[in-house]
Amino acid sequence: MEHSLIHNADEAVRRFLDEWFDDSPYITAMTSGSTGVPKPIRLSKDDMLRSARATLQYLGIKDGSTFVMPLSAGYIAGKMMVVRALESSSRLYVEKPTNRPLASASHHGDAIGLVPIVPSQIEGLLSSPAIGRIENVIVGGAPMSVVQERMLIDSGVRAFATYGMTETCSHVAMRPVGDEEFEAMPGVEFTVDSDGCLVIHASGFSYGELHTNDVVSLADSCHFRWLGRRDNVINSGGIKIHPEEVERRIMKQMGDVTFYITSRESGKWGSEAVLVVDREIDSEVVMAEIERILPRTHLPKDIIVDPCPVYTSSGKLKRKKF
Repeated sequence: MEHSLIHNADEAVRRFLDEWFDDSPYITAMTSGSTGVPKPIRLSKDDMLRSARATLQYLGIKDGSTFVMPLSAGYIAGKMMVVRALESSSRLYVEKPTNRPLASASHHGDAIGLVPIVPSQIEGLLSSPAIGRIENVIVGGAPMSVVQERMLIDSGVRAFATYGMTETCSHVAMRPVGDEEFEAMPGVEFTVDSDGCLVIHASGFSYGELHTNDVVSLADSCHFRWLGRRDNVINSGGIKIHPEEVERRIMKQMGDVTFYITSRESGKWGSEAVLVVDREIDSEVVMAEIERILPRTHLPKDIIVDPCPVYTSSGKLKRKKF
C-alpha cells in the first residue's frame, strides 16, 4: 500500500501500512532481542495511537509537520514514526538506514519536526546539511556514550534519550540529552517493586501495568534515573554491582574503546566484575584512572580483550559472561 503522506516508502513500510489499515485491531512487531532471541509480539493499534499522541504532545509537534525516518519499519521505532506521521497528518520521508542520515538534505527546505536515530547515527546526523532545520531528535535502541551526548549538546539540536520497549509501543519516558532523569510521557506514571525495578502504570493502554527488569532510582511518580538491568547485576561477595552504572562512570577514561562490564566466576567472591575491551590497551594506565573514580568494591578484577563484540539487531551490545 502507498500513502500520500509517506515518501520513498520501502517494502518494510508498505508491509506495515498494509497491516495498519487491515481489519485487525493488532499489528505484529519484533522485540529487540536484547535479553534473548528476537520474537514476534502482538500490539494493539489503539495503544500505538495513544503512544503516538503522547510523543507529539510532549514534544509540541504540530499537525502538518515534516518527519524523516532513517530507521527500519521492521522494528517498533520505525513503525511508530509511521503512526506519528499518520496521526499528525505530517509528511514522512523514509530513508535507508545508514550511519549518515539526512546526507542529501533533500526535503524541500522544510523545518524537520522529528528525526529518530540510534547512537551510531549521531555523528553522521550532525554532519548533515539539514542539521539546522531539525527541531527534535530522539535517540533510542542503546545507551549513548559520554562523547555522543556531548556532541549532541554542543550541536545545539534539541535532542532526547528515550526509555521504552516494543511492549510499550516505543518510549514511555524521555530525558533531554545531558540530563540524568527520565520524565514520563503523558498518561504514564511509575513505581518500583521490591527489587527496585521500574513498574510502568499506563491506565489508558491495554497493558495497564508492566513490570520491567530495569533497576532505577525513582525521584517521584514521573521521574527516574536508570541504573541498569536486574539481569546484569553482579553479586560480588554480597556487594551488588550495576554494570551499566559502572560503565557510565568510567566512559571518559575509556576514550573510543568499545567496552563493557560483565561477570566472571570467582572462588573467593562467587562472582566478580571484569572489564571487556575490543582491543589491547595499557591496562596499568587504565586501571590507575579507574581506581580514582570507583569504590574499591566495584573495581574490575581483570581486563579481558574480546576483539569481536556481539550486537543485537537493534544495535545493543550483548554481554558475555566469562
